[in-house]
Amino acid sequence: MSTVLLLNGPNLGILGDREPEIYGHHTVDDIARSVADEVAGAGWQVVPVQDDCEGGLVRTVHAHRRSTVGAIVNPGALMMAGWSLRDALAAYPAPWIEVHLSNVWARERFRHESVLAPLASGVVVGLGAFGYRLAARALLELCHPDHARRS
Repeated sequence: MSTVLLLNGPNLGILGDREPEIYGHHTVDDIARSVADEVAGAGWQVVPVQDDCEGGLVRTVHAHRRSTVGAIVNPGALMMAGWSLRDALAAYPAPWIEVHLSNVWARERFRHESVLAPLASGVVVGLGAFGYRLAARALLELCHPDHARRS
């Protein structure tokens, strides 16, 4: 069975309670279930990981380098300064999609640049929890275009 890594960075463990007017009411568990539903038809499973520490995220990426077909990554604020996470993702051989719940370009200026995005296969921003489902669909298309077209 193929596996997708679902990586959520700092402060995303409190989704649902954290500024719901910006980030919505879905929890990381809700998001993991929706991604699992999205990829189930392809026979894929999801490994969800949330860590508030960059080192933990780096270890997770390294641990799953060869065992996953792709990844969905919401780095949170590490998008702006997560250089070690960037290096880990540069060494990750499968496609991965960067996701942000809010439209980062409609927010504070310091959120307007991601050090990770140039490495990503794609970026989804501003669509709330639904953005994760879109990222999962993108991975299906990137990894198994024939299956994605039948769905």
